[in-house]
Amino acid sequence: MPWERRTVEESRMAFIREYQEGEEGKSALCRKYGISRPTGDLWLKRYESGEGLSDLSRAPRTHPLKTSREKEEAILDFRAEHPGTGARKIKIILERRGMEMPSVNTVNEILKRNGCISKEASQAAEHYQRFAKAYPNAMWQADFKGHFAMKDGNRCHPLNVIDDNSRFCICSVAQETEQMEETKRSFEAAFREYGLPKRLLCDNGNPWGTAQSVGYTRFEVWLMDLNILPIHGRALHPQTQGKEERFNGSQTRELLNHTVMDNLAHAQQKLDEFRVFYNQERPHEALDMKPPAEVYQPSTTPLPDKIPEWEYSTGFVRKVKSTGFLNYGGQGYFLSEAFGDKHLAVVPTDTDGVFNVLYRNFRVASINLKERCVVSRKLCKL
Repeated sequence: MPWERRTVEESRMAFIREYQEGEEGKSALCRKYGISRPTGDLWLKRYESGEGLSDLSRAPRTHPLKTSREKEEAILDFRAEHPGTGARKIKIILERRGMEMPSVNTVNEILKRNGCISKEASQAAEHYQRFAKAYPNAMWQADFKGHFAMKDGNRCHPLNVIDDNSRFCICSVAQETEQMEETKRSFEAAFREYGLPKRLLCDNGNPWGTAQSVGYTRFEVWLMDLNILPIHGRALHPQTQGKEERFNGSQTRELLNHTVMDNLAHAQQKLDEFRVFYNQERPHEALDMKPPAEVYQPSTTPLPDKIPEWEYSTGFVRKVKSTGFLNYGGQGYFLSEAFGDKHLAVVPTDTDGVFNVLYRNFRVASINLKERCVVSRKLCKL
């Protein structure tokens, strides 16, 4: 009589009863019930010891590879403190703090099991093709994160600046406005601490990319005074500032989405705390999981105490009117109010009637004397 799955316990009990009645021997009963003699002995032993006759769990009694509760709590505590940090970064950071960690997949499963990763967030994860300057300070990227309200009723305008090569956060400043003077003060503080970059990439909004009329801004002219080339991303193409956008996204997920700022001082404290974590601890995939501080080196070009005077070695020097017009050959050419009262040089080119307009060692425009117009305002460093 073979065992029937649905009456397995009843069949085992019937086998035991028949054995106790003694009408048939053990071997005969085992053949009758379609089991081996060792199996029959097992069920008799379990019955005599008071154990149940149902199947026991086959799961191992010990789990040598199971993550300890202490490690799991450390993972969840870190995630609670830094909600936007993923499994790979959590593993590396906690290992650097001296804790032996399970695999990235295990850390990820712990996060999922405890409701720390939504399905939408998992599906949104994607890899990016990365491009970077060859060395630190070859270019910085700058942008305003986007203002947000604080408890005191005012708004904070975070200014974030990132080194293109190392992803090092140069500064993250809680500003009251996005105006020129306050922004300039923030950059002066960054330049004093880290030196001058060769280029600064930013968007086309105030204060760096929209002139009072058409042309250049005072911020751009100030950068040229410091021998820094201003560069702007194409309009409606935020991917041009991809590293800055990625930092802004990380700052939003890991700080701003779950922190309410009391006032500007409190906002600056929190921005500073995140900046230290981002630079010093948070591993970056583009840096072979090193934190940016291990890659970045300050610039060797310091911020000068005073803007040096400039002497043109070629061309015809002209002073721009406060209205932004440069007069040459009896014709006024509008450049920008930002050049008001500054001296520029007009230099002939190989094209008949076309002259380049220079500000210091930058070409800021080209004019056509025959057509009496500005033909280009493309900025380049000579």
